Order: sequence, then C-alpha cells, then structure tokens
Amino acid sequence: MKNYDIFEESKKYMPGGVNSPVRAFKDVDLNPPVIKKGEGAYVYDEDNNKYIDFVCSWGPMILGHCDGDVVNAIKNMSEKAISFGATTKIELELAKYICTTVDNIDMIRMVNSGTEATMSAVKLARGYTGKSKIIKFAGGYHGHFDGFLVEAGSGVMTEGIAGSAGVPEESVKNTIIAQYNDMESVKSIFEKYGDDIAAIIVEPVAGNMGVIPGDREFLGGLRNICDKYKSLLIFDEVMSGFRVAYKGAQSLYSIKPDITTFAKIMGGGLPCGAYGGRRDIMEKLSPMGPVYQAGTMSGNPIVMAAGLATLKKLHENPEYYAHLDKLGNKLQSGVEEIAKNKNMPVVFNRCGAMFTIFFTRNSEVKNYEDAKKCNIDLFNKYFKHMIKNGIYIAPSQFESVFLNVKHAEEDIDKFLEAFDSFEI
Repeated sequence: MKNYDIFEESKKYMPGGVNSPVRAFKDVDLNPPVIKKGEGAYVYDEDNNKYIDFVCSWGPMILGHCDGDVVNAIKNMSEKAISFGATTKIELELAKYICTTVDNIDMIRMVNSGTEATMSAVKLARGYTGKSKIIKFAGGYHGHFDGFLVEAGSGVMTEGIAGSAGVPEESVKNTIIAQYNDMESVKSIFEKYGDDIAAIIVEPVAGNMGVIPGDREFLGGLRNICDKYKSLLIFDEVMSGFRVAYKGAQSLYSIKPDITTFAKIMGGGLPCGAYGGRRDIMEKLSPMGPVYQAGTMSGNPIVMAAGLATLKKLHENPEYYAHLDKLGNKLQSGVEEIAKNKNMPVVFNRCGAMFTIFFTRNSEVKNYEDAKKCNIDLFNKYFKHMIKNGIYIAPSQFESVFLNVKHAEEDIDKFLEAFDSFEI
C-alpha cells in the first residue's frame, strides 16, 4: 500500500487516522508520509521516498535511528524479559546512572511518558507543600493532563483550540497562567496567591511554542521567588533533558530545580518518562509517603535497557554535543544569511540541538504572544517546499526541530540548499 492509501484506510479505524494529532498534517494540508524505516539520519516512507530526518521522533532519536548499541540492548533484554510488573535490576541500573551522572537528582521514579512525569511531579509538589495552585506559562505544553490544558502550546496552538473539550472548569481552576520570560507577571501572581502556590512548572528551554530559551535572569528569578514563598520549582526537561546538554538546560543556566521531569531521550526511543529531585521531596511518594502514584509498565525492562544504552553512550561521548553544536551553528548562520539576502521575515531560535525557524517580522520571539504573531501561511508554504525536497521537519510553526549525532555537514548543506530555493 502507498502512503495515501494507508492514511485513508487509517481514518476508518483511528480518529483522524492517527494516534497523535500533529501526525495528521492537517494544518499544512498534505497527506502525511507513512514512515516504514529509519536508519541513522534518514527515514523512508511507504512510497520509498528518502528524507533527511529533523523530527527525530519529536526529540528522542539523538543517536539517530536504529543505533546499533541501543538495538542490541533491546534484543538482549527481550530474549529474557518483556514485562514483569516487578522490581528488576535494570531499573536500578538506570535510576542509579541518572542519579550519579545528572545534577540535582537524588532519587527518581520511572513512568511511561512525559505527560505522566509532569502530572505526577505536580501532584508530588502539592502533596509536599500542602498547597493547591500551580503556575504555568502561556504557550507552555506539559502534556495532555487536564490541569495543563490552559493556553497550552504545540498541537493546541496548531489546532487553534483555546484549551480542550472534555476538560471541566474545576480541573483548571488551580492553574494560573504567567507570561514566559516575564518575571513581573510571576511576581504579581505570587503577591495575590503566594501562600497557596505549590509550584511553578516551566520548560527552561520552551519547545512547544517553538524553541524559546528562557532568559537567565527570568529562570533565576523563578528560583528566588519559589524560595521566598516556599513553593517548588519544577523544570520540565522532557524535551531539553540530555539534548541541549547531557545534564540538561539546568546545567547551562546553573539553576537547581526541586523536581525535574524527563522523557523522550531517556527511553532510547521507547515509551518512557521519569521525575526526580531532592530526596526529602521524593520520599513523599508511596510507599514511603502519602502521595500515591503507580504504573504497571513503569520501569519496563526493555525500555530501561534501551534508555541505559542511550544515556551511557551520550555520557561517555561528550564530543557528540560538540558535533551537534557545530552543526547547529552552521545551520543557524546559513539560514540567517539566506533570510537576510532574500529579505525573508525570519527569526532563528536555537539551544544546542533543537531549533525553530519563526516566520515573523518581529525582531525576536521570546514568549507565546510573539510566537502567535508568526505568519502561518508562509510557514505552511515553507513546510511543503522542504518536504518535497527531502527535508523532513515538524509540520507546525510551533514545534521544535531536532538534530541527531548521525547528521553530517552534507545534510546541513542539503537543508540550506532547499531553504535557499524557497521563494516567498
């Protein structure tokens, strides 16, 4: 079956033909490629088209597709274990590896997705502090938990949905929205609700309204105000963890969160998530404490094996991050030069191996309001041009684009050649 036929038949059995909305390519008005194979920096669809992959499974595939060490770890584990729903040595090995190689993680709990990690982190913060309210930022997406679907980014922005149907008003009454990179908006909220704010949850490098790095002073201000009001600071590093640096964005900013959430890269491409932090906070979790959270598949041995193989390879090869930064610099300077020569309305935001090209006449994109001013029609035209030229990128102006270690300079050259031939 061809791409078109598979997708049309999928619509009969899955809502919109997909299991995650952005895959439908609805807003770019294209039939999505149906991917059948990934190898290194490339993916191939059912029509045998080859693409240079800058989606990287929305972030996890930092080592490229089907990395030999990760595949072998999965194969070896699957011969003796698939799932037990019981304690295993491999989950200890991954937990210990993260706690000993990543700063600010004394204890960690494995879950099965980024959404599960963030919603559990918020529950833990509420249980630890005895407070009810949380602050999130406009355009920040922390998964599809009810309490987060207020001015959320990514797919919600792309779909033009204010929040989501099916979310009762009482589910979001304790979620307060502040403006990203705007400390004054945070201070005003604390002045009004400070005694009842359990936590701030923030992406230190936002990735779901497009890539928008947090200002150093802004993130430092969040740490200070949480200390002042005895609230917890949760860094959502589902996207940035192990990607912008092995120790995550918090290592770039030298800021210590109380709780950090992970997913994507830490599972080696398999469904995985985790949240960890200070020992006194994590010990509030059942069975040690009163905050209940559980999961049959949490710590699945195959996932743990894939994650451990991935993180060991990243930690033992710091030159990977130098390579990714070199490619990122080349791509950014190339795009900015082309855009300048063509008088193209572009702002290029990047942090390490994640970036977004914003189509806007603004001089900068620093928050949700800036992102919303982008020219979506122009982005859609750009997207169609790039994918027709074998460059596979995210089908939304409000998503991140990713590099992996298997990308080479020739792949960046091909991206720039395609971008240079784009006419607005």
